[in-house]
Amino acid sequence: MLKARIKFRKYGVMKFIGHLDVMRYFQKVMRRADIPIAFTSGYSPHMIMSFAQPLGIGVTSDAEYLDIELTEPISSADAVRQMNAAMVEGIDIVSFVEISDDKKQSGMTIVAAADYLVLPKSGSTYEGGSFPESWRKFIDQFMSRDQIVVWKKTKRSEKEVDIKPMIYDFHWRKDGLFLRLATGSEQNLKPELVMETFAKYAELSETESGFRYHRLEVYAHKDESKEGFISLEALGKDILC
Repeated sequence: MLKARIKFRKYGVMKFIGHLDVMRYFQKVMRRADIPIAFTSGYSPHMIMSFAQPLGIGVTSDAEYLDIELTEPISSADAVRQMNAAMVEGIDIVSFVEISDDKKQSGMTIVAAADYLVLPKSGSTYEGGSFPESWRKFIDQFMSRDQIVVWKKTKRSEKEVDIKPMIYDFHWRKDGLFLRLATGSEQNLKPELVMETFAKYAELSETESGFRYHRLEVYAHKDESKEGFISLEALGKDILC
């Protein structure tokens, strides 16, 4: 079986569509776009597809990933064109690449980090603009702390966790606040928790701390040393037919 990784954008009203509905949506797109996707065997066959770290509702993204298996090759250019022709506004296919057939290299398994751009929320003090550059010092002070301890909810309980090691980068940009966070099955830190903690530290008012989130990219570790990152897209190669 040939395995492929699809990168797509999610924006506009589609940010309010939950993961299960996105999965059903892509099942319909595969049929409409005539993508030769493989099915499981048995009495109730279903398309072989898996998503890497699905988004929460209300979050937009430039880098969502979906892995599928193919029954026959299709060129990357044809797949992108055919799928985009079957799309509604709010989801666009960015790339379609061949990936390793090693199960341990599936997007769901290897995700290690993600980049986010934090933007002013509608109704906030900074709606329509950007956060003040004076926030640089608050961010520097926040990140200079030895620990950033929070109460983090799990499926079964709530416990104190030091989230600082999971914040790989946090800095001010002209277009928003940039975050690179630990993401995946081993460690997973949501941008909402980081910004909620930062807002309390900087003593921001309710209108000042109105945030919305846009995912920029999703990464795996470059190698076993786990010292660098590589985007999930960069782990694949274009299919030429």
